Amino acid sequence: MKRLIRFVLNRVPRSTIQRVAHLATPVMRLLYAGRGVECPVCGGRYRRMMPYGYGPVRSNALCPGCLSLERHRLLWLWLIGQSDFFVSAPHTLHVAPERCFIGRFERALGESYVTADLESPLARVRMDVQAIPFPDETFDVVICNHILEHVEDDRLAMREMHRVMRTGGWGVMLSPVNPERATTHEDASITTPEGRSAAFGQHDHLRDYGRDYPDRLREAGFRVKEIDYCDALTTEQIARFALRRETLYIVEK
Repeated sequence: MKRLIRFVLNRVPRSTIQRVAHLATPVMRLLYAGRGVECPVCGGRYRRMMPYGYGPVRSNALCPGCLSLERHRLLWLWLIGQSDFFVSAPHTLHVAPERCFIGRFERALGESYVTADLESPLARVRMDVQAIPFPDETFDVVICNHILEHVEDDRLAMREMHRVMRTGGWGVMLSPVNPERATTHEDASITTPEGRSAAFGQHDHLRDYGRDYPDRLREAGFRVKEIDYCDALTTEQIARFALRRETLYIVEK
């Protein structure tokens, strides 16, 4: 299974995976049926989560039911426990929306929820995050997870998201950060999938973010909170929800 997952992620276009991956979930739910772990997003119980990863494949990572990953489950718990997202129905821009969230956010927010992306078949609005087609101060909340490492000019994209966020608004902007790097590594001369995998950790990444990632967000005008939400959870919860420690980057304007 690990080899199959890695092959699909590295060889099949992302848009194709997004379009068809959910078709396998009825079978996966049966194959992984059990009581060992629980997905807080969909409520499913499984003997374990599925493996996932472009390079080293992580065990116990992907929910067989809703396809949430560890970061999605952690963010979901934060949204429920630490925000009024599901109560206040904020006008929300969700860039490159994750399938595990879309239906649940739509039910909670209704017409206040806008999905957008340049390539994803799951998004309603076709949009380049470097040129967001909405007026200044449009959205109360902006969500953009694991996208900026794919964008040619990530600083421009950050400024655009700051521009369309209302004063007093907030957002979630998660990106993979290499804690061993003080500064972000990027090199526009590296253009091959093999070169990018070696330099940035994934064939479609354009940079390997270092510990300066939140500083880039601050340069765009955001206030940034770096939250290790696993600290708010018990060891039993971390195991039950199949989480791993990841920093949640919560921005405010």
